[in-house]
Amino acid sequence: MTIPQPDKPMAEATIINSGEQQTAQRPFIPNLCTLQALFLLVLLGELLALSMSLVASGLSTMDWSGFGLRSFMIQWVVLLSAALLCPLRPWLAQVQPWVAGLSSFGVVMLVTGLCSAVGHFAMMREWPAAMVLLDHLVLAAIFAGVVLRFLYLQQQLHNQQKAELQARIQALQSRIQPHFLFNSLNSIASLIETDPEVAESMVEDLASLFRASLSEPGLISLQQELSLCRQYVGIEQRRLGQRLQVHWQIDDQVQAHLSEIKIPSLMLQPLLENAVHHGIQPLPDGGEINLRLTRKGSQLCIDVSNPVPAEDNTRLPHRQGNRMALENIQHRLQAHFGSAASFITREQGDQYRVEICYPFPVLNGSESRN
Repeated sequence: MTIPQPDKPMAEATIINSGEQQTAQRPFIPNLCTLQALFLLVLLGELLALSMSLVASGLSTMDWSGFGLRSFMIQWVVLLSAALLCPLRPWLAQVQPWVAGLSSFGVVMLVTGLCSAVGHFAMMREWPAAMVLLDHLVLAAIFAGVVLRFLYLQQQLHNQQKAELQARIQALQSRIQPHFLFNSLNSIASLIETDPEVAESMVEDLASLFRASLSEPGLISLQQELSLCRQYVGIEQRRLGQRLQVHWQIDDQVQAHLSEIKIPSLMLQPLLENAVHHGIQPLPDGGEINLRLTRKGSQLCIDVSNPVPAEDNTRLPHRQGNRMALENIQHRLQAHFGSAASFITREQGDQYRVEICYPFPVLNGSESRN
């Protein structure tokens, strides 16, 4: 029994876990305790103090002592507000936006009132009049409204970009080449009567690959990725027999951290799939695929090589498909590690090589790149 293969590629599908999506929390404002955020807040506070001083005395008769006093008071308000909003950030992400907005605004107003009262009492030895306190609160309300609105919009843009990137990574990960699916199903169908135990094992391996492909995209351990790769190679070896030989070369430094090293899910398996489909399958006698994992300084380097069939016109579609799959992997690698990752493909004689290097991170964070 043979399962017919379609002439056109299967439609791509993106599976979204609605339950996880609903419970996912999106921050309401950025993390105000980072150095970058604190620098921005301090700078805005200084600009506000300078503006108030210029309005009060003008540039020609600038009251620098008044500027220093205003700067001192404003920075107290800014830094205390940031210190209070930081621990509230997880709670603000759970409530409605209008509740989060009013709560953030209320924190700034409360801090402004306390700092104004305490500061006035420290300098004048008396509590401020109601109108003085009201002036400070009105000014703080205008400034806080503008700044909080800016921070909210900035965080929403970041949330949107992060969601789009996550969807892009998931779409790239979920692409399964149809030829592998139908070849595997044909092999399983042919073994059901002759060798049911092997057919059952192939079904289990295929299910594991599909489960990994449809799982949430992200970083998994290198041990998990290699396990999936071995399951894939096992399926193809049952189909191709002795025509397919795979040599695994893992140096001691990598071997010692297989369960800790991070790698994008389903990054190695497509490389092996390309090597089988474009390098081994067209050759009547098959060939060898070499996969080498080494650590070079602070980089984890992956090298996959396979034989290159002779050039002819019938190979052009395969070369194009190979390039599309490699670009898919390259985009995912850049999405996770950015410019710190390198991706090189080249032909050396009768061998086609893919070399990937990226920071050597481990799951426990002892050598991770933050």
